[in-house]
Amino acid sequence: MTRHSKSWIAVALLTIAQPQFAFQKPSTPVASANDLADIDLSNSEMRPFIEAFVADRGNLQRYYNVESSAETRDRLRRYYTDWSARLTRLDFDKMSQDGKVDYVLLRNFIEHEVRKVDFEVKSEAEISSYIPFADTIIAIDAARRKVQPMNAQATAGTLAKLNTAIDAAQKAVEAQLRANAGGDNLAIQKRREIGSRAGREVSALHNTLRSWYTFYDAYDPLFTWWAEQPYQTVDASLTKYEAFLMERVAGLRPAAQPAAAAAAPTGGGGRGGGGGRGGGNNANFTPATAVAGSSDDIIGNPIGHDGLMSELAFEMIPYTPEELIGFANKEFAWCENEMKKASREMGMGDDWKAALEKVKLMYVEPGKQPEVALSLAHEAEKFLDDHNLVTVPAIAHETWRMQMMPPAQQLVAPFFLGGETLLVAFPTANMTYEQKMTTLRGNSLPFSHAVVFHELIPGHELQGYMAARYKSYRRTAFGGTPFLTEGWALHWELEMWDLGFHKTPEERIGALFWHMHRCARIIFSLSFHLGKMTPRECVDFLVDRVGFERENAAGEVRRSFGGGYGPLYQAAYLLGGIQIYALQKEIVASGKMNVHQFHDAILKENSIPIEMIRAAMTGQKLTRDYKTTWRFSTDTLGR
Repeated sequence: MTRHSKSWIAVALLTIAQPQFAFQKPSTPVASANDLADIDLSNSEMRPFIEAFVADRGNLQRYYNVESSAETRDRLRRYYTDWSARLTRLDFDKMSQDGKVDYVLLRNFIEHEVRKVDFEVKSEAEISSYIPFADTIIAIDAARRKVQPMNAQATAGTLAKLNTAIDAAQKAVEAQLRANAGGDNLAIQKRREIGSRAGREVSALHNTLRSWYTFYDAYDPLFTWWAEQPYQTVDASLTKYEAFLMERVAGLRPAAQPAAAAAAPTGGGGRGGGGGRGGGNNANFTPATAVAGSSDDIIGNPIGHDGLMSELAFEMIPYTPEELIGFANKEFAWCENEMKKASREMGMGDDWKAALEKVKLMYVEPGKQPEVALSLAHEAEKFLDDHNLVTVPAIAHETWRMQMMPPAQQLVAPFFLGGETLLVAFPTANMTYEQKMTTLRGNSLPFSHAVVFHELIPGHELQGYMAARYKSYRRTAFGGTPFLTEGWALHWELEMWDLGFHKTPEERIGALFWHMHRCARIIFSLSFHLGKMTPRECVDFLVDRVGFERENAAGEVRRSFGGGYGPLYQAAYLLGGIQIYALQKEIVASGKMNVHQFHDAILKENSIPIEMIRAAMTGQKLTRDYKTTWRFSTDTLGR
């Protein structure tokens, strides 16, 4: 494979690097796999119990499908209580290690779901004054679901009263806005969060009412005769109230507004992988409400210290948010020192930000980025093979593919995303000059050198391939964990750094930029959820401390708090990488496995808390009430 990195210095700053790449995959795999390498031969006693739990829970969630309903929450609590009792009747001590791990995982998941229900009750209480009519909609939908007799005339009266209640709620909120105008940034942000959550809840209730009406309309002529007109009035009132909450209280632009739509077309958020309670904005209002480079559309939903501690307990991370922020700041300082070393090698003294600006100019001409991605993927695969680091099954190597990322998606994911399909972020012809330069600078050759392997092999593509084949029931049941999903790919950033994959100072600056980015994610995301930073301050932090382009920083924060990721997702990259890095040192030092065997073994446990992977790999003694005990050292990197 041709190495192009040494030509970068000569073409920096005033010229655009234009290396030549051959756009084709090699005909032979990097590493061959045994014929049975893709077959899961494990046999956990808990698997049938987990599969039954998931199936029954799915039935309940589809039937009790109004999440804010007290009936829904009470039924789920009862289900979780019943399963907790059921687990105590299983003979834990006679299980295999896989069975014990799965038992602890299921028990941990059930405990987390109970806490989640309690959290949602408190969250709903914060917005209950905005939607005093919610119980009316929930009740008539519950009656439909239970096929209770329909009194069309009485229902029409209920709808008329409902419309009066909606109008009264809007007038009450308007009065509250007038009385509480102003405030500091955090107070304004809190008001916007409440408004956004209330708007989303009104939207959900509106959908519930629409489904209720559709069930009867025209099928029951008497119902249509009585209910059609009052329903249409309520439908219009809910539409008006939702827009009021999202625009006037949350401060968002409606998606239909031409200026907003032109500035930021609707787009997705990339890989997803977390969901959860990180909060977000109404689907009708974001990201189409965004203005390029602005953070005004970013709201989110901070969950507070207790919420973070609950999520950390679920992920088996025995640290407080404050401890993790302290670690990130320490690691950030290490990155700055390494940046200065690379900057001096480039002849720019300690001014690492100037060196970073120079590195940003090492991009390729339009149309060439796919060739860059292919070449960098080949380089990483060869490096893995040369150092005998992990098995790459032939089909995993053969079948990954590329797709260009739509401009709208680049507003929330301005860099590469990956897995089986590598999404390539690069400018399109219809972008403004500023947008084109932002994307070019944010995806320069040194930056790409440090991220393509994260997305493909040995990162997310290899990980996804193996997760589909080994203990896949774990991800189906528990939803996966970003500490393994992103931690695995981040671990390879640490591993490749240590093994000298980045040979030039420009490549090292590219890798350090990403490492600083991971530190910053811990700092700004946890600080946001602790109520210590607003989204705008998060954007400023990425620009001022890490060297982000402002539009890319806004996209990063928008993606973090837009609702597609859980509250710990952004922190999980570096923290999960550190966990795997620490576990590798422990396992390899013990002589139980070499590095290649360690990496293969990690991939066969699927996406579960890394402490449980550690228990599986070491044969650690587990108890049925096991709680997290592994305080993996945040000094593992030797910083």
